[in-house]
Amino acid sequence: MSVLLRNATIVSMNGRREIFADADLLVERGRIAAIGALSDAELPPGTEIVDLSGRIVLPGLVDAHVHTSQQLGRGIADDVDLLTWLRDRIWPFESHLTEDDQHLSTLALGVEMIRSGVTTFSEAGGQHVDAMGRAVIQLGLRAALCRSSMDTGEGLPAGWVQPTETVLGRQIDEHDRWHGAADGRIRHFFGLRTIFNCSDELILKTKEIADSRGTSIQMHVAEVPAENAYAQETRGASTIEHLARLGVMGPNLMGIHCVWLTPREVELFAEHRMPAVHCPSSNMRILGFAPIPDLVAAGVPVGIGTDSPPCCNRSDMIDEIYLAALIHKGHRADPLVLPAERVLEMATVSGARAMRWDDEIGSLEVGKAADLIVIDPRDIGVLPVHDLVSTLVYAMHSRAVTDSMVAGRWIMRGRRVLGIDEDALLGEIAARSALIAKRAGITLPERSPVVRVR
Repeated sequence: MSVLLRNATIVSMNGRREIFADADLLVERGRIAAIGALSDAELPPGTEIVDLSGRIVLPGLVDAHVHTSQQLGRGIADDVDLLTWLRDRIWPFESHLTEDDQHLSTLALGVEMIRSGVTTFSEAGGQHVDAMGRAVIQLGLRAALCRSSMDTGEGLPAGWVQPTETVLGRQIDEHDRWHGAADGRIRHFFGLRTIFNCSDELILKTKEIADSRGTSIQMHVAEVPAENAYAQETRGASTIEHLARLGVMGPNLMGIHCVWLTPREVELFAEHRMPAVHCPSSNMRILGFAPIPDLVAAGVPVGIGTDSPPCCNRSDMIDEIYLAALIHKGHRADPLVLPAERVLEMATVSGARAMRWDDEIGSLEVGKAADLIVIDPRDIGVLPVHDLVSTLVYAMHSRAVTDSMVAGRWIMRGRRVLGIDEDALLGEIAARSALIAKRAGITLPERSPVVRVR
């Protein structure tokens, strides 16, 4: 059906970054048909009219990097070093997920993302892609799905490291099944976990296949100094320099984290038009300060990702936007670094560009998909609004997101996520997560004595 959003403040994020005051936005057949002042006589018969006086319409936020397979592991790896985080907590937990566990995990994370204004996400790589896809369809989200792929490495769970052709074959099968599914809301990306876990053969063949199929690849790069040291020792160059020498850098390879980059490596991103994804809270937990201002200044498409609940503990894009705007100012002692409008771009149109989906989403323009969110700023923690863009970045809370639409269909109305029984979901999360941790043999030390009174 057609929907008219009436009397809204529309933050378009179009090429001119226009904000339309007291404007109407018409949705037809899942796309934006008009923006302006529309009379009832101009509307298709049966159009739903929603009065949004005093509210803000924004492009749906793009979470450009998130591990849906780790949602049920929130809190199992706090205040530990990297090796403990990976080998003793996250890998055992994730390796004990069943297909049903993954489906529940994706549903749970999907609801959290929707509540914080996300309409599109890029899956960082798990083991049960079919379960992810079913959950995306149920919730009505837009997503790029991806398998965690590796053909080498030490200390990994049994079955994760597979022969190169097996790794590629499984991804090709999933690509055939999911790329373009759900009326085009789902895409499939190829995955390269890290330089620690991927041979040059896998990297080169993945690039060849992704190019031939017109899709993207994502890879965790330059996360820790030890990674660059490993690449130097085994490949003769840092991760990014090695990828450049292999000839795989380009617009369809998403570099995730990008923390330990040299100025020359920033130039390589720009020269090859290779997108990067910034995960602020995840980086702050364990990795460090990424040179995001330098990447943005060089013209690199940079998106924002929440990463995973065991990293950030709160998969809330509004929080990530706030952090992205603040941490680099403090790190560089420069209040002019990454101004609000740049960060808002990262969370919308630039994130869409990083995923090579900006022809469809990321801004509110006639002809684009109707992926949008409604924000009610009438909140004691938000008002007053002197500078709208500044308010959206520095003062917004996810509770201000009231409604959400993907491809012209409501997926949240009045803070209620549609298509799922949230109370039942909450009960299942608590029960299932405890069972997975038990199967994985994960026990956490008690921080304080627990006194049971009943």
